Amino acid sequence: MTHSVFIDGAAGTTGLEIADRLAGRSEFSLITLDEDKRKDFEARRQALNDADFVILCLPDDAAKEAVAMTNSAKTRIIDASTAHRVDQNWTYGFPEYRKGQHERIASARLVSNPGCYPTGFLGLVAPLVAAGLIPEDWPYTVNAVSGYSGGGKALIERFESSDGADIGFRTYGLDLSHKHVPEMQTHAGLGLAPIFSPAVVRAFRGMMVEVPLPISVMPGSDSPEEMRACLANHYAGSPVVTVHEQLAPSELLILNTQEPSDRLDLYVLGSPDNTQVRLMAMLDNLGKGASGAAVQNLNIMAGLDETAGLRL
Repeated sequence: MTHSVFIDGAAGTTGLEIADRLAGRSEFSLITLDEDKRKDFEARRQALNDADFVILCLPDDAAKEAVAMTNSAKTRIIDASTAHRVDQNWTYGFPEYRKGQHERIASARLVSNPGCYPTGFLGLVAPLVAAGLIPEDWPYTVNAVSGYSGGGKALIERFESSDGADIGFRTYGLDLSHKHVPEMQTHAGLGLAPIFSPAVVRAFRGMMVEVPLPISVMPGSDSPEEMRACLANHYAGSPVVTVHEQLAPSELLILNTQEPSDRLDLYVLGSPDNTQVRLMAMLDNLGKGASGAAVQNLNIMAGLDETAGLRL
């Protein structure tokens, strides 16, 4: 059976990478609009309602508008924007982060694709909170860096133009009200909003997300090994998420030559005296953090192998 797919916002970075992952797959046929029709209301409305699956790669307001335009009962939607990530009427599209989520996605009509930074944070924190190894009411901090492609066309152009040629590191979200914070807090089940410190580095793609833990003064586990074992058990058998068991590496790198990847790699790095832990997640902000996650959700919703078309 062939499923029709319409990517609304197909010309953006996320949309292009989704289309690339779907290229050549007989399970899906893409509904495309000519350049002069991409922003035409009636053409978009028709495509939205004709498709079996719609993937929204749009700003939040435009994504909400597209959902309102879709009145076909058969059309199932994956929204890659921030608009519906904490909406209880939408299923959160992170199949690995809690028990039963894969099945919820499989039967859902409306699925919200996770944010890139929250994917790293929740991949580390949510299972540990659920297991009682770290508290839900702790003031967590999140230190993270991403490739500049995460900022969309405007930031890509800035980094790649002569005006931005000297930018090596850019921190932002300095008003402490980043749009990813509610998503992190809600889906980890936290009583306190984490302090989120995002930054951009001079690499096109790639991401590191770190949550430092002073476990000697935290309720719950005082053992990095117990935390690592918990995550390893939680993600056992996952073809996408790997919990690394080896001793701490000497370094973790985001390369300028980073290849596309739809993996999520997790590390639990303890101090020699086991009083401190650095939880670390590595992923591709355009892969498991965006386009790869959307294709994985699409596969699950269509009843296919969830890894089909992914770069693992």
